[in-house]
Amino acid sequence: MRIMKQSKFDKPASRKSLHFLPFCALALLLSACAKMGQPDGGWYDETPPQVIAESPADGATGVNSKKATLYFSEYIKIDNPTENVVVSPPQKEAPEIKNEGKKISVKLIDDLKPNTTYTIDFSNAISDNNEGNPLGNYTYTFSTGDHIDTMEVAGCVVEADNLEPVKGILVGLYDNLADSAFTTLPMLRVARTDDTGHFDIKGVRNGNYHVFALQDADNNYMFNAKSEMIAFDKTVYATTCRPDIRQDTIWRDSLHIQDIKRIPYTHFLPDNIVLRAFNEELTDRYFQKTDRTEADHFSLIFTYGDSEMPRIKGLNFNTDNAFIVEPSVNTDTITYWLRDSALVDQDTLNIQLQYRMTDSTGTLVPQTDTLQILSKQPYERRLKKQQEQFDKWKKAQEKRKKKGESYQTVMPAEVLKPDYNIGSTINPDQTPTIYMPKPLARMDTAKIHLYEKIDTTWTPIPFQIGEDPSRPRTYRLIGEWRPGRQYSLETDSMAFTDIYGHVSAADKQGFRVPNEDEYNTLPVNITGFDGKHIVVRLLDQSGKTIKEQASDNSQVVFQWIKPGTYYMSMFVDDNRNGRWDTGDYKANRQPEALYYYDDKIERKAKWDDVVTWNPTAKPLNQQKPSRLVKTKSSAQKKIKNRNAERAKSLGIPYIPGQTGVTEKK
Repeated sequence: MRIMKQSKFDKPASRKSLHFLPFCALALLLSACAKMGQPDGGWYDETPPQVIAESPADGATGVNSKKATLYFSEYIKIDNPTENVVVSPPQKEAPEIKNEGKKISVKLIDDLKPNTTYTIDFSNAISDNNEGNPLGNYTYTFSTGDHIDTMEVAGCVVEADNLEPVKGILVGLYDNLADSAFTTLPMLRVARTDDTGHFDIKGVRNGNYHVFALQDADNNYMFNAKSEMIAFDKTVYATTCRPDIRQDTIWRDSLHIQDIKRIPYTHFLPDNIVLRAFNEELTDRYFQKTDRTEADHFSLIFTYGDSEMPRIKGLNFNTDNAFIVEPSVNTDTITYWLRDSALVDQDTLNIQLQYRMTDSTGTLVPQTDTLQILSKQPYERRLKKQQEQFDKWKKAQEKRKKKGESYQTVMPAEVLKPDYNIGSTINPDQTPTIYMPKPLARMDTAKIHLYEKIDTTWTPIPFQIGEDPSRPRTYRLIGEWRPGRQYSLETDSMAFTDIYGHVSAADKQGFRVPNEDEYNTLPVNITGFDGKHIVVRLLDQSGKTIKEQASDNSQVVFQWIKPGTYYMSMFVDDNRNGRWDTGDYKANRQPEALYYYDDKIERKAKWDDVVTWNPTAKPLNQQKPSRLVKTKSSAQKKIKNRNAERAKSLGIPYIPGQTGVTEKK
């Protein structure tokens, strides 16, 4: 209603209108405090679409039609049905799934099996067309027989090496309990994990089953490629069910509970299976490619290592003493540095390569290839770049000469620039490193000096420097680092010389070790793993390992810990090789067991209280702290957050189901 101001030409107001004026004035006053309306339509839509009809009906029996149509309360969309919609029993030919406005049609291509319960699991693929609200774990069921199989098998899948939930992996059942079933027969019934790693296989006949997970690369519903991620469990699971009660919470608003209702339901078991998914180590050896990104070296890259090094014969150059060979730790990548600058300038290197590769039986057999290795930095391009650098230097010197400043007459040679991995502070148990960009021809230790500041005097102290066997061209500086002391690593010019004659310049790296009272100690007692060789890792807030200790008595002590927030994980090192190892299905070997401490660990200076940890107290899928979980979910949560943020900006509570918005002024 619009209120008009009365002029002297207007007729006197009636008694009725005079009574109305105070009400209008009150309304105007209230509008100054609160403004009603839906400037952009009110709250974001959080209501998922609803199924209003199915043909044939959900739960129908005696079905002989391969086509089903589902009708919804609003326009919907279906996200990538080829990957997200799973039909059980598994189909050889992918079904045709079409989204048409407010309905979805599904046409099965395979022939229907007699006396079989079919489930079409849409998971979270269906959502409304506006806000993308997911319908959530929707499954459509029918049977070609006279009854519906109603049992369910549920659980979750996590990655064995980090306990991350595995999204979108197939989980299937076998009633054939032979070990060979997983590699020779398609899964009997399947489901796919959601973004929390959870799965629920429905329409299961009462019986005993093995449960497997499979990233099915070739869509044959069986494990036949080592590149496929798998999980297996030799436990035989018997389906069962029982009546149970669950609690449903009714919220009055985002902060207050209106009611808690107890709702009876049928509880299907097992519902807590945890599968640890892994990729088997690919031990088959093949030659993959060459890489010559820079002209002075090239790499031969294989799928797997070998105890025997490959042999190279130059076809357009002499290979005698031509290389410095740099194999990776597992010898799957071998780098060849060219000693002769003439070879560096040669854009094409033709070689005969002799190596061992895996044949069809899995045996390493001799193989000979002829390869052409091309430089990605052609000689002409490098020559042009050098000329540009020279011209730039010459121009700068001429400019200095004109200004009467000192200038160079000879362009300085390229300098070797070591990368000193030494911070301004280090811990007493830390080992600084020096990385060389190119292989060294000489290291003159007489030109390397380490000093410790004692009182006010810089005093030379002993040290050792040597190459790290696990990292090419990386040198470890080993010394006695004492808390509260300052140190200086000083290198004279020409301390390092690479194979191309480049020498290092003089350098000085100063660093200190904090006082002892700036650290704390973290003793950890592990329960339930007596007699096991374990490796415990201390993690930072990003999940990166900062310290690691092995133990045979379930006790470790992390020393020299700075104040802060930490996390912890551990694995059982069955083969005592110091690293986590994956599983092998053929060998019936599970991946090494890995666990996470389920909470953060706060540490302050001078603390030394003991942390007691039982790694098996919680299921694996509940252990990893949420801060460290990389796989986030879900779409519905994001929508609610948008409403909560909007409510906060308006200064009002968020009430689910509210259609209008009251905005405070």
